[in-house]
Amino acid sequence: MTRPQRSLPVPEGCEGQRVDQALSRLLGLSRTVAAELIAEGDVTVDGATCAKSDRLTSGQWLDVTLPEPPQAAQAEPPRAVDGLNVVFADDDIVVVDKPVGVAAHPSPGWDGPTVTSGLLAIGHRLSEHGADERKGIVHRLDVGTSGVMVVAKSERAYTELKRAFKERTVDKRYRAIVQGHPDPLSGTVDAPIGRHPRHDYRWAVIADGKASVTHYDTLEVFPGAALLDIHLETGRTHQIRVHMSALNHPCVGDLTYGADPTMAERLNLTRQWLHAYQLSFTHPSSGQQVSFESDYPKDLAYALEILREGQ
Repeated sequence: MTRPQRSLPVPEGCEGQRVDQALSRLLGLSRTVAAELIAEGDVTVDGATCAKSDRLTSGQWLDVTLPEPPQAAQAEPPRAVDGLNVVFADDDIVVVDKPVGVAAHPSPGWDGPTVTSGLLAIGHRLSEHGADERKGIVHRLDVGTSGVMVVAKSERAYTELKRAFKERTVDKRYRAIVQGHPDPLSGTVDAPIGRHPRHDYRWAVIADGKASVTHYDTLEVFPGAALLDIHLETGRTHQIRVHMSALNHPCVGDLTYGADPTMAERLNLTRQWLHAYQLSFTHPSSGQQVSFESDYPKDLAYALEILREGQ
């Protein structure tokens, strides 16, 4: 496959920037990918190879040989998923209690179980809207986050639910146990989130990220930890995990965002203590407000019990 190429002038807004920084900004690449392209000689400035730390001047010409585009994820055949419980279903929607270790839909690099394949395996028809691998998906939970989520079955439900999530009329409630005690005990984190500038697999609070708002209330405190009730106003990837980490109170067990591994070991946790326990929205067909809940799974309930007993 021939790799795509781009040629473009350095705009005034990139005057004085490093080559890797400018490539990231102009082409939407991660800084890591930009640095790799430069190191491989796939980037030239005015026809000459460069170093990632070289500074650019407005009007110079960048020629870039881009990486091969990733292969698109394909629709997954039906496959039974252990622990995927259907909370509610009708002709328009299906609400599930998603277990940890299950993705919402197929994606490049993920060959584990998914909500979509699990629903197809038990006979649910999903909306045809969206990409092939994301039929019916109107919102997602991380693989490592358990809890309640809704999937659209009808085309009307897909359209209405996507609009509701975009307009922030869906009430999404989570419980999280975080390290330390937030101060104040109740508050709002209003901080933009985007790709981490150095680690592609992480997200971070960055100035040019997307607007992200998280509200929290402390329900219980324990030695070195606190149980929070969290209300998401927006729905960015890893939002709760990023915002709690930014407050220096990462979710217990969330080693990706700075949690103490010794606490996770003591609580026998192999993932972040984070659970989507309630989801409320207007039913796309009846127009009635509906609400669904999910109990704590065994691993989270066990960790909470240890904290409450002060072990």
